[in-house]
Amino acid sequence: MSWTHLIRFIAKEDAKVHLGQLVDTARDIGLDSISGHPITAYEVQGSVFDGKVTGKELTVQQLLCPITRDQCDYIRCVGLNYKDHAEEANLPLPKVPILFSKPRSALIGPYPEAVKIPKCAQDETSDYEAELCVIIGKTGRDIKEEDAYNYVLGYTASNDISARKLQLSQSQWCFGKGLDDSMPIGPVVVSPSVIKDPHTLSIKAIYNGTTVQSGHTQNMIFTIPQMIAYFSQGTTLEAGTIIVTGTPAGIGIVKNPRVFLEDKSDIRVEIENIGTLINKVEYE
Repeated sequence: MSWTHLIRFIAKEDAKVHLGQLVDTARDIGLDSISGHPITAYEVQGSVFDGKVTGKELTVQQLLCPITRDQCDYIRCVGLNYKDHAEEANLPLPKVPILFSKPRSALIGPYPEAVKIPKCAQDETSDYEAELCVIIGKTGRDIKEEDAYNYVLGYTASNDISARKLQLSQSQWCFGKGLDDSMPIGPVVVSPSVIKDPHTLSIKAIYNGTTVQSGHTQNMIFTIPQMIAYFSQGTTLEAGTIIVTGTPAGIGIVKNPRVFLEDKSDIRVEIENIGTLINKVEYE
């Protein structure tokens, strides 16, 4: 049987890393993980790309990033892809998807992994961006919009942590958005067989218990098939590629007073039918 809710974790039974299919797919395992509620999964044999569910049940000791840095070929991020976010920034709607990238060294998983703010970004401008994350499951090029969903492995939550002062000091965004440990994703990858239309999901960012972003994926300017088709023009999208699809209104830099990620704070991304990606913030 193919998986529908895939996690990567360390098992209590043997202290080894496993892939698993959640036993109880109705629970929010991000919240379960931080509260200590037991999480169980059926072992998945194989890789994230071809794994099959077995009958062996394991108990989660620690959730990990659902895809490893070695498996992630490329992190492609879409800027300014929600209408309400463009409005709050007083920017015109883009004509084509705005692409920037993050290095694989930015990729981390859910709690207990922490977003680490390096000294160069400890300037009261480190920001959150709640985003739906798409993981590409098979390699393709020049993909047509009508075929795009055939290349999707699954969906998860992500947080595009951004050092705004560094980002806005130059015309290209990659450096200010590409610092180490600045791209948490997880806690579970949900298959397209469950999320048949990814543009029907509510999405929130919750900072220290306060909802700071509350949006909906139906407000994307460019749909996921449009992004996949656009980014694969003359360009190979390899299996393991991550596409981060943009953020709704409510980022910290535009708030009055401004909100920024403080040391020892708690930042969460909650997406309907996926659950809650939780990370603590640590200043190096």
